[in-house]
Amino acid sequence: MNKMIALLITLLVMAFLASLFLFAINERETAVKLRFGEVVQAGYEPGLHVKMPIVNNIVKFDSRIQTLDNAPERVFNTDNEYLMVDYYVKWKIQDVKQFYTSNGGLIAKANANLTGVIKNALQEEFSVRTLDQAISTQRIELMENLRSQMKTRSAPYGVEIVDVRIKQINLDQSVNESVYNRMRSERLVEAAEHRSNGRKEAINIRANTDKRIQIMIADAEQRAAVMRGEGDAEATKLFAESHNQNPEFYAFVRSLEAYANSFRHGTGNVMVLDPNSEFFKYFREKNPN
Repeated sequence: MNKMIALLITLLVMAFLASLFLFAINERETAVKLRFGEVVQAGYEPGLHVKMPIVNNIVKFDSRIQTLDNAPERVFNTDNEYLMVDYYVKWKIQDVKQFYTSNGGLIAKANANLTGVIKNALQEEFSVRTLDQAISTQRIELMENLRSQMKTRSAPYGVEIVDVRIKQINLDQSVNESVYNRMRSERLVEAAEHRSNGRKEAINIRANTDKRIQIMIADAEQRAAVMRGEGDAEATKLFAESHNQNPEFYAFVRSLEAYANSFRHGTGNVMVLDPNSEFFKYFREKNPN
């Protein structure tokens, strides 16, 4: 029993001594070793490391990516408009010694320093761009420039900028109404221009269509006249051929047609002719031949 107690006490003493002379760093951490407040070693890999009790002090930091996500920043653009820019910055500790000395080892202080950097970068980038450029045509270029500026200007703070993103760009409430009115007027002018162009195009289409219709009708009438002429010629040819084969019979048939048309019931026509006229030739003659 006494041996077990002695072993337990020995283990406790060893654990205590280990806590005085050893410290552990996990994969999510980095640290600096201080000697009377001065950094003597930094950038520890995960695992167990040695320190001197009382003489050394270990300060650990989160080595994972941090997020700076402040309230929207008010900036002034090239159109003399105030914009509210909502953004975020992703960063992590790159040089832990420099991070400790420049930020006092405080994440909050690092965020404050980076806030000043991003404010200046935003103002510089938006001061040379219109609202349309910042929102659409130059949005990617804008964020690339912000990321580049942040990387350069944040180096003295011992951090690495991972990403800079613009989440949203809004007009400041003080200028919303005037800008909306201007945009509305521009869109009305544009709409009127589109309507005018549409009317012109419609007139041209109708004119071209009417022209094509007239051409088609003229062509059809020309073809019809040609066909009628050909038909009349063919009919005349047939009449001539029939007449040549038996002129007297042809004359007789044509006279019957004339009689039928002249004496058709209900016409109400009255003719005064000499009974001996040529018209009544076949009424008088029993044998025409």
